[in-house]
Amino acid sequence: MTTKLASKAAFTAPTLAFMRELVQNNNREWFHANRPQYDAAKAELCGVVERVLAGLSPFEPLANTAVKDCIFRINRDIRFSKDKAPYKSNLAFAIGPGGRHSGRIDYYVHIQPGNQSFLGAGMWQPTPANLAKFRQEVDYNVEELKTIIEADAFKEYFPEAAGEVMKTTPKGYPADHPEIELLRRKELFFMHRYTDKEVLKASFADEIVRGSRIIKPYCDLLNYLFFDEKEEPVTL
Repeated sequence: MTTKLASKAAFTAPTLAFMRELVQNNNREWFHANRPQYDAAKAELCGVVERVLAGLSPFEPLANTAVKDCIFRINRDIRFSKDKAPYKSNLAFAIGPGGRHSGRIDYYVHIQPGNQSFLGAGMWQPTPANLAKFRQEVDYNVEELKTIIEADAFKEYFPEAAGEVMKTTPKGYPADHPEIELLRRKELFFMHRYTDKEVLKASFADEIVRGSRIIKPYCDLLNYLFFDEKEEPVTL
């Protein structure tokens, strides 16, 4: 069983070639004419996700999380978009309890030719309430966060912090706050990029698991702050 799974759990050059051609021929006629190539690419994606799920399961609560629930559709929602291209230029999946719609901080994997693939996780488009919780943690107890994101292994694997940053000072905090740079962040999403050569390695799924293990403490902290921390009762 292990050998069979490993042989299917990898991306191949034809999959990246299909994605490149899709960018140049992003229309329904071409896509349907080349449906077998897409089906083959999706099968490879499913194999990689299956292997990543197996690798994450020892340290993540992923019971009853199916492969199909982790994969994003390739069709774009063009109802309110000026760009009417019907298909995305990438393959993607997100892994959290129950799949991509867990509602929690999860692991997002983006596969796109041209060395644009990446593993990412963290605070992205938080609700105002969750952003307030993040800033409160930075104000009251920043050491736990900094111990995670400033660790050598973390910075080596996730050198790129993405997300919107305020140019002004957030309300309620002084401009000379010692952690003002963290407080100005409206998003704090870390990424590790992969070359096409790395994506095509047989060990790519295992590399995703390795990166996920490194960023897990940051995800755990955010999930605790946003969803698991109990509100302290108000005493009069």
